[in-house]
Amino acid sequence: MRRKSPQGHSTTSLLQTLCGAAAGIIGNITDVVFVGFSPSSLHPRNDFVQQQEPFQVCAAKGPRPRFPRVWKARKKIGTISKSLKLVECIKGLSNVKEEVYGALDSFIAWELEFPLITVKKALKTLEMEKDWKRIIQVTKWMLSKGQGRTMGSYYTLLNALAEDGRIEEAEELWSKLFSENLESLPRIFFSKMISIYYNNGMHGKMFEVFADMEELGIKPNGLIVKLVGDVFQKLDMHEKYEKITKKYPPPTWEYRYYKGKRVRIRLKQSNSFDMTANNDLPQLKQTDNSVVEDDNDPLE
Repeated sequence: MRRKSPQGHSTTSLLQTLCGAAAGIIGNITDVVFVGFSPSSLHPRNDFVQQQEPFQVCAAKGPRPRFPRVWKARKKIGTISKSLKLVECIKGLSNVKEEVYGALDSFIAWELEFPLITVKKALKTLEMEKDWKRIIQVTKWMLSKGQGRTMGSYYTLLNALAEDGRIEEAEELWSKLFSENLESLPRIFFSKMISIYYNNGMHGKMFEVFADMEELGIKPNGLIVKLVGDVFQKLDMHEKYEKITKKYPPPTWEYRYYKGKRVRIRLKQSNSFDMTANNDLPQLKQTDNSVVEDDNDPLE
């Protein structure tokens, strides 16, 4: 048999002794770190963690401690408050174009993008206050920046020009829109121009707009038919009045969207009609029996 050397035996014993001593030292250090010191001594905010969590949070195990926030979140300025500030910014100014445009430019000077939603809400606020001059100024300033060039913006400008009595500018805007959007111009623009010409007694231009509608195949609504028919009666053109009323009879029902569903509403049939500034539709009468849900009938 092969005999082990005494030198190798002594070396193995020495290694075992050193490993045991090292393990003891490491154990003592661990006890000092995790037993001798409490988490509250490491950080004062750990007291909150110990009160909220029944278990001890370790650096190696357990969930990450959630510390309370030490800062206060500032209130974010929304588009509604910004639109009100925009309205207040231009309220006390004069009607000089340079002064109003300068105030609007300084209002959006620090904006990274053009605040289109804020300007639209400001226009809505001015429209509710019937401040037509400011609506014209803000809309023209927005369009000069190349922003908000939609049919809704042009209709707001057209309505404000008509309400402010600037018929010539309204006609220029109408001619521009009609030439650029010959086959895609919404019917509400035709209705608005006919209402403007009717209120100002410009019957010839009113008939021209109505003739353009028929050439383009745009079906007039009830208000347009009533306005044109009333002018025919005033001018003793009874044959044309009977012809237009026979061609476009007054509708009995109208379809609207109510709470996400399409409903059918009975229209009020009357000989007189009200001309309002911001409402180009005939007066409606809605009762419990006149609103009928109908998902199968096509739109008229």
